[in-house]
Amino acid sequence: MQIASTDELPTRREPEVYESLLSLDGSRIVELGCGRAQLTRLIATTGRDRQVLALEVDEIQHRLNLAITDLPNVRFELAGAQAIPVPDASVDVVFMFKSLHHVPPELMATALREVARVLKPGGHAYISEPVYAGAFNDILRLFNDEGRVRQLAFAAVRAAVDDGTLELVEQVFFNAPVKFRDFAEFEQLVLGVTHTRLALTPQILAEVRARFETCQTADGAHFAQPIRVDLLRRH
Repeated sequence: MQIASTDELPTRREPEVYESLLSLDGSRIVELGCGRAQLTRLIATTGRDRQVLALEVDEIQHRLNLAITDLPNVRFELAGAQAIPVPDASVDVVFMFKSLHHVPPELMATALREVARVLKPGGHAYISEPVYAGAFNDILRLFNDEGRVRQLAFAAVRAAVDDGTLELVEQVFFNAPVKFRDFAEFEQLVLGVTHTRLALTPQILAEVRARFETCQTADGAHFAQPIRVDLLRRH
């Protein structure tokens, strides 16, 4: 599916999208690349009887996640998508929120085969990836240009569908609202990530700040991040 302009996409929050596409209650769920576990928390605390295995490859973030004590139905483990530590056909839903493009390119196909392996027949994979467009992307690419790896991630999904590893059920495009109170919060949440080495010289940081501040309002800095979701199913 092609989109003419990301400006024409509906504005939706990610939880609204996945909850509309999937029946998660009573499910065994794996999240690959859970990061700070914000969506992990929402998945686990919405609905009923949801068992979540949240995997992360960044050891620093994983240690922080292990300190979370109020999510009894979530288990955090240190593991990557290319080697998911669960038995064959044991999972109802696999989530990848903006994480497939972080898998090393040579392992993307392996990761998607792993997703298919762990899913039960008829189980679903929800793969959400940023589209390379928009004002927010224009700021990010100053210090972390992900254009190539995002293309490779989309190509890996297409190849997995073409070779029968997974079946495409639906594609959804939307603009996800992103808000920061100020540049300090942007620095903390975006520039302070530990899973990626950022190309940040003082000159680049100054340009990032200048671009960011053109979007700053009295109510914070608001962006619309275009997202593509591939909803896939194991045969």
